[in-house]
Amino acid sequence: QVQLVESGGGLVQAGGSLRLSCAASGSIASINVMGWYRQAPGKQREMVALISSRGSTNYADSVKGRFTISRDDAKNTAYLQMNSLKPEDTAVYYCNAVRVLPLTNYWGQGTQVTVSS
Repeated sequence: QVQLVESGGGLVQAGGSLRLSCAASGSIASINVMGWYRQAPGKQREMVALISSRGSTNYADSVKGRFTISRDDAKNTAYLQMNSLKPEDTAVYYCNAVRVLPLTNYWGQGTQVTVSS
């Protein structure tokens, strides 16, 4: 079992920055991919950024060039640095971890990010 706890959300003005953290505990040795997803009111949850155990990254087009995902395996933590924030980035951000064998998804409880115009 893996537990994920997000932190770092909050209220920020447009153009500002926030850094989200996702602390993982439990059986994390076999976690293959960690990622961040977000869900705005009335919308489906969408992928924001992913990072593999080898450090390969993938971003949603809407955040490319503004957000950076990273991980510190020594601290069992993943990060999402968010710069040049826009009001449309407002959402609940969820941390996700995936184990491939067997295929298992883990989710954090979410952290609110609100960007004011």
